Amino acid sequence: MHDYSLIWLIPFFPLVGFLVNGLLGKKIGNEKVIGAIGTLAIAASFVVSCKMFFQLLGDVEKTHEVILFSWMSVGQLQIDWGFLLDPLSALMIMVVTGVGSLIHLYSNGYMHGEEGFYRYFAYLNLFCFSMLMLVLGNNALVMFVGWEGVGLCSYLLIGYYFEKKSAGDAAKKAFVVNRVGDFGFLIGLFTLFWALGEHGVWTFQFTKIAENAHLLPAGGVVVTVATLCFFLGATGKSAQIPLYTWLPDAMEGPTPVSALIHAATMVTAGVYMIGRMNGLFSMAPDTMMVIAIVGAATAIFAASIGLAQNDIKRVLAYSTVSQLGYMFLAMGVGAFSAGIFHLMTHAFFKACLFLGSGSVIHAMHHAYHKAHLHDDPQDMRNMGGLAKKMPITFITFFVSTLAISGIPGLSGFFSKDEILWWAFSSTRGGWILWLIGFIAAGMTAFYMFRLVFMTFFGKQKTDARAKDHVHESPLVITIPLMVLGLLALVGGWVGIPAALGGANRFEHFLAPVFEHAQETYGIHAQHSLQAFEFPLMGCSIGIALVGIFLAWIMYVKNPELPGRLVARFRWLHTAIFNKWFVDELYDGLFVNATKRLGRYFWKGFDVPVIDGIVNGVGWLVQGSSRVLRFIQNGQIHSYAMTMVLGMVVIVAVYVFK
Repeated sequence: MHDYSLIWLIPFFPLVGFLVNGLLGKKIGNEKVIGAIGTLAIAASFVVSCKMFFQLLGDVEKTHEVILFSWMSVGQLQIDWGFLLDPLSALMIMVVTGVGSLIHLYSNGYMHGEEGFYRYFAYLNLFCFSMLMLVLGNNALVMFVGWEGVGLCSYLLIGYYFEKKSAGDAAKKAFVVNRVGDFGFLIGLFTLFWALGEHGVWTFQFTKIAENAHLLPAGGVVVTVATLCFFLGATGKSAQIPLYTWLPDAMEGPTPVSALIHAATMVTAGVYMIGRMNGLFSMAPDTMMVIAIVGAATAIFAASIGLAQNDIKRVLAYSTVSQLGYMFLAMGVGAFSAGIFHLMTHAFFKACLFLGSGSVIHAMHHAYHKAHLHDDPQDMRNMGGLAKKMPITFITFFVSTLAISGIPGLSGFFSKDEILWWAFSSTRGGWILWLIGFIAAGMTAFYMFRLVFMTFFGKQKTDARAKDHVHESPLVITIPLMVLGLLALVGGWVGIPAALGGANRFEHFLAPVFEHAQETYGIHAQHSLQAFEFPLMGCSIGIALVGIFLAWIMYVKNPELPGRLVARFRWLHTAIFNKWFVDELYDGLFVNATKRLGRYFWKGFDVPVIDGIVNGVGWLVQGSSRVLRFIQNGQIHSYAMTMVLGMVVIVAVYVFK
């Protein structure tokens, strides 16, 4: 029997790092000490996570709960502060702490010289602590603590450069949009709690919810409403239509923050939550269809926006939204293992891509600073030819781009191909969902290689005064890139499907979490469609190669072609470049309408009524005091006269009553 009692150390270490740097960081002052505290805290969590993970691999019993203490007790409801370790949470803590450790190490070099260095590392540790609470919580309320924690930390880190208005606005946008999703999460939670309570089961504990879910009618109104509300929460955290608009604006934060949010923590929370409640979602086929449709729509919609962006980080941001759409597509068609598989491989190659873009931005910013220029270091139109200047950054970036494009042998190929196969063959899928995912895959390959060709190939378009100052980043930046690049290369080998001669060990590892619900509700790939598996695999490889070839034609072979196409289809380019004007639409429908409503209540109710009452009380007191001050005039004969009059009144009342 293995001992899992030390699991509490996993979130504890980053919490200590947050407290030390947050409370003492300013006094410490030394960047090396601050960075070491923050990095070692999450690295220690990774070490403990590895211990727990490998213990679980060799354990016959795959589900373990560790209760730390009783949190609250209300009537028949007993809520403990506890952790749940099973294959799903074990995988998540490995991703969060492993990728998080590399991002912390990278940040030591990238954030060097920043005024708020200690504040940055404190927030980063708090972010990891919150995400670990989210994935380890054994009940929905502990999960919700982490759920809200990552929302708070995203606000703090996106708005890290708070003196910039754009950063402050982006932070507020992320916070407000996520509150919409969080409201849905709470409504779903209360609905589920009430529905189970009607059957005498009062619990928020995941294992007990799974055990008693059969008490609710499958496909019924209650299950459908509850899961739809949970999915609304997921669209907020994981940036799906209609609540995706905050994520591209999150680029205002430092680049390592973008990597942490996009790859290892916050945006995966919604996918994880659906995976954790897979039994409940399997009971609601209508909800799963909604999830699949929204995921597919988000995948292709965000990919279309990525085609025309020129900011290197913004291209990657829309890529993240699109890849999250793939994960939700998988969850919607019942391919829970495939969705989590893509979550893991995406963490590897997207973290590498973001940190690689940060390496480029770091080099460009340094070059512009040396040359006393103020050009935008994130604009790909100012780059080109950087492969020779930054070979390590280029190689790791190129490998990760191949992975996200779905090139055979790399991590992204196995996870993305499995999602597309399930979208086509699942009892809850369909060829239309596959087709949308297929087209989005081609668009992904195109815009990602557009980014690579504009940044690393061709002539260097950097200002002549800055060209000689561009150079490779230091080891503290390139080491995390090399590790992540290697993971992007081989990270998918644990999930090689049987069709390619593999054993799909990843799916077998997660089977204890997902298999029961899939078997109970008949969710599986249809055997009658097995003949299509290899042709579909060939199609997905082909569309990726077509996308890469088109990008090469337009940005290497004939670089004048994009300009001619833009001139010919100006209206389409304008719409895509401006993100289909969704932000403007939201501003008109919701933001400005809310402002007008607030202004109406301010001037129509707050000023005349609330202020009127408060001011009226003030005026009444002031008027009364003016009358009373004539009595208190400091003259003895007036006081004597008042006393006499008072006595006369008292006597008169006594005599004539």
